[in-house]
Amino acid sequence: MTTERRTEPPMTAGSASGRLAPDLRRLPRPYLLAAALLPVLLLAALAALTLALLPGRTATTVGSVAPDFTLADLDGNPVRLADLRGRPVILNFWASWCGPCVEEFPLLRQAAAEHGDAGLAIVGVVVRDRSEAARDFMVRNGGTWIAAMDPGDRVASAYGILGPPETYFIARDGTIAARNFGQITAESMDEKLAIILHEHEE
Repeated sequence: MTTERRTEPPMTAGSASGRLAPDLRRLPRPYLLAAALLPVLLLAALAALTLALLPGRTATTVGSVAPDFTLADLDGNPVRLADLRGRPVILNFWASWCGPCVEEFPLLRQAAAEHGDAGLAIVGVVVRDRSEAARDFMVRNGGTWIAAMDPGDRVASAYGILGPPETYFIARDGTIAARNFGQITAESMDEKLAIILHEHEE
């Protein structure tokens, strides 16, 4: 009596991977849809960020008209940028919890004291902060200019602010003359102030 020896077909790479790989058809449909849409959404976000950073494609490019806004100051009074047309304006985005904002504050205080008679207006837009904290900060540090809350970061978004501090220098005709990213230095403050204070002399 002979015993037949049964031989299994040799295992190929395809058959091995077929046994080990999960069957994607068994995954819930929402997971499959999310996996398919994720690369598209990432590409769209990257494209939007790239366009936002390209020069000449935003409303806050130097030479363009500064976006108008209406906010409420710390006492609830309306603050409208358009009402300051005809005056040079420093538009400073800040927060009481922001270390660099604290460091640059004396430069703003000095600018207000030295150039107030020349019509300089300073508007501080408070970003992602509480009104009580902002008010206490202004009092403690001798801030005498307008400080306005920006609920929902509406104005910060219009000006492309990623985080405080950032400062815009707006000419008398309402156009953006200069922009400073991050904490401003004394040298940069003097340079940009000269642009908006003396442009009528050119």
